[in-house]
Amino acid sequence: MLFMNITQLEEQVVQSVERLSESVVVVGKPLRGRSIYPGLAPLDSQGTGIIIGKTGEIVTNNHVVDGAVKVEVGLKDGRTFEGRVVGSDAATDIALVKVEADDFPAARLAPSDNLKVGQIVLAIGNALGLPGAPTVSMGVISAIGRPLPGSDFVLEGLIQTDAAINPGNSGGPLANLNGEVIGMNTAVIPHAQGVGFAIPSDTVKAVTSQIIERGRVVRPWLGITGISLNAAIARRYDLSVDSGILVYEVSSYSPARRAGLRPGDVIVALEEDDIKDMKTLIGALSRFKVGEMARISFVRIDARYTTSISLEEAPLKALLRGG
Repeated sequence: MLFMNITQLEEQVVQSVERLSESVVVVGKPLRGRSIYPGLAPLDSQGTGIIIGKTGEIVTNNHVVDGAVKVEVGLKDGRTFEGRVVGSDAATDIALVKVEADDFPAARLAPSDNLKVGQIVLAIGNALGLPGAPTVSMGVISAIGRPLPGSDFVLEGLIQTDAAINPGNSGGPLANLNGEVIGMNTAVIPHAQGVGFAIPSDTVKAVTSQIIERGRVVRPWLGITGISLNAAIARRYDLSVDSGILVYEVSSYSPARRAGLRPGDVIVALEEDDIKDMKTLIGALSRFKVGEMARISFVRIDARYTTSISLEEAPLKALLRGG
């Protein structure tokens, strides 16, 4: 029985790889080998992409095409095309490339909100730029909802996997055993063993949809600069709370300024979400649309206040600062 189960698993893996590898492309562009976030290494050398539309829509990592207007796209069958970078989002490391075509084999993006730790996954990509078909490795989901090490900006939690991913895998799919894309490989921790990260497919879909519709990603903005509060900082400044966002700058003409926030305030809630740190603030903001009103609660000295704030589109320079 065990032999039969292993044989069935093997057949399922082979079928999944055959189904998905047709949708995996080489994204050719000289890369600079830089880190996208402190403590992480982008999986570059040459990039990988995932065909998500039959008319030539391809998703990859922003760091793969960073600064490029056009890139070369190579298919598994040997065909090459010129791809145009339609738009990108540095905050989530996602970019969309468009090739003029009408017969591309598009992959299926499965929902990523019900993934389980221990689930078997396949990582597919152009590892190390080796010639021929994409490289395949198998592993499990090691953790879900991971923050980016060294970075406060997390729109959605990352998928951590021990499936072997190497330089060149950037932008390639992390797939389930049905050959469906559940994530996009983006980074590894250098010198670690089996610690790689993938962007969840739900985030990929949300970002690419905005790029297709608007040419960019639109995010709500408060207009504050702050730090995640902890007990040590609270003691140093004699604050009455020890979690939240300690505001140390409020931008002129910003939603926060108009709502009455000022330096020294501690943001503790946005609508029903308790704000513990910058990650939870950004996660709460991501559920709102530009133009919506939101109730924000903050502590000033020893009193708690609540005010309404009209959310505006984030200026480009604010995207990587959080609020």
